[in-house]
Amino acid sequence: MRIPARPTGTTGEGRFELSDVGVSFGGVVALSEVSLEVAPRQVLGVIGPNGAGKTTLFNVACGFVTPDRGTIRWRGVTLRRLRPHQLAGLGIARTLQAMGLFDRMSVLDNVMVGADRHAATGFGSALLALPRSARDERRLRDRAMAVLDELGAASYAGRLPPSLPYAMRKRVSLARALVSNPDLLLLDEPASGLSQGEMAEFGSVLRGLTERMAVLLVEHHMDLVLSVCDEIAVLDFGRLIARGAPDDVRSDPAVLAAYLGVEVREGAASPGGREDNSARSA
Repeated sequence: MRIPARPTGTTGEGRFELSDVGVSFGGVVALSEVSLEVAPRQVLGVIGPNGAGKTTLFNVACGFVTPDRGTIRWRGVTLRRLRPHQLAGLGIARTLQAMGLFDRMSVLDNVMVGADRHAATGFGSALLALPRSARDERRLRDRAMAVLDELGAASYAGRLPPSLPYAMRKRVSLARALVSNPDLLLLDEPASGLSQGEMAEFGSVLRGLTERMAVLLVEHHMDLVLSVCDEIAVLDFGRLIARGAPDDVRSDPAVLAAYLGVEVREGAASPGGREDNSARSA
């Protein structure tokens, strides 16, 4: 079953752009003049060693952190003082490492929380036991079940999240983001804790999403990043040091030096997505 089509009047076209973004915490520079853009129907991966600024960049994109300088634009419109609660209305969804599922709500109800963008009365009314039309309730449940079905999680709809395997909780978290049918999906370390097989399945799902949305992926599993991303942006000490196609980035001397901590001679072997135990992890 496919996810229901995006409501009339919205569009998947448009770019998400960060221009010359700078963020400092006290005297520590977390991001310095970082510019990147996510094109329609593109997966852009953001990688870098520990402390590179990946988390700060993701938090800027989500509105958790207001940059000291620079601009954020979505569909050509500058977003001033972006806040997380504004994302759904803009057609942007996100997942977080912590997942944030409600343990005492069923999987289906957890996913319906993410459908609030399309609810006439809002899912908050259900949480507060406020009146709500039966048609609206049914429409949201159908949408949530369609997403769960697409992700192979429909059979878990009546279960509580704590009873699910970790990988399935990850799918529920993704379903909650996808149920709003966003034009842009922001993913923060979605493959953490997954096995190689589970990661490969997730990669297949992710590639399929580009038919209807753009994706910004912050991830440290290089195998996943290299296999699913159209372009990769590499941060190191808060600066953008490389951007390009996966094959170009993986052999870039600046990238190799950032990960291995040494100068890499031209023609030296690429890590190929696998890092030395002595290297900094992404």
